[in-house]
Amino acid sequence: MIKHLLDLEELGVEGIQAILQLTDRFVEVGERAIPKVPALRGKTVANMFFEDSTRTRLSFDVAAKRLSADVLTFSASSSSLNKGESIRDSVETLEAMGINAIVVRHGSSGVPQQISRWVNEGISVINAGDGWHAHPTQGLLDAYTVCEHFRGPAGPAASLQGLHVGLVGDILHSRVARSNIHAYTALGATVTLVAPATLLPADISTWPVRVSQDLDQVLPTLDVLGLLRVQRERMTEGSIGSMREYIQEFSLTQSRVNLLSDTAVITHPGPVVRGVEVTGSVLDEYPRVLKNRQVSNGVAVRMAVLFLLVGSGAELV
Repeated sequence: MIKHLLDLEELGVEGIQAILQLTDRFVEVGERAIPKVPALRGKTVANMFFEDSTRTRLSFDVAAKRLSADVLTFSASSSSLNKGESIRDSVETLEAMGINAIVVRHGSSGVPQQISRWVNEGISVINAGDGWHAHPTQGLLDAYTVCEHFRGPAGPAASLQGLHVGLVGDILHSRVARSNIHAYTALGATVTLVAPATLLPADISTWPVRVSQDLDQVLPTLDVLGLLRVQRERMTEGSIGSMREYIQEFSLTQSRVNLLSDTAVITHPGPVVRGVEVTGSVLDEYPRVLKNRQVSNGVAVRMAVLFLLVGSGAELV
């Protein structure tokens, strides 16, 4: 039994499969007329977000409430951090209130790991994205969504064997890419990264992936096209040439989407910057864009994670 979820490497294949199997149950809960279970009644989950977020923050909020947990929302921009309080003292404040879990997003890699070392044994820490490092629940929900589309419910031995996944865009700054790669390859998929050389990590040769700079050549071979946002807020000067050149080489345009096979799907973790990684017409009209299903499954995955970490011994009704 794991205590925290900080990255996917600590789970291993069987751990990932176990969470995806549990997600099947919570997908069913989400389809009920009243999508709520009492599994975490009496528990309290604190959401600590030090970076902007829409999908992840709201998804964890909905997930905890559907499990009947109480939810505390810590907003860094309106907290005593602005008065000089340290993160550690803020965490200790929440700890003193008797919380059971902390969901943490931070712009610096390693902050959730540090918080996990500070808290007492009764508190679980969940990484909701830290710097460039990891976004484990995004990796889980993307793997679940792809599995669901091609194979149906995950079951006890979820597999993506035989599928070819392409991740296109800003790999260098993407915690989503790192967690996706781990989840996809752990479940047997082949992954190809498509990006300009300046947006690839220096140690890319050690990653379990293929690499290309030719999107048009890769597109016809893919079962899954995963688009990633260009994270200009994390870039230094020289990370990318002109945006016009990037769009010309790596944006999914209407003409490029025709290179995909008739069964290929498109994923995007959000937020989408229309006109950069994908044109609006493709996003709105291509019949196999899974971004909204990713959001729905994100709630179920996060319910599964909270239940696993916080609901030990609880009954799922």
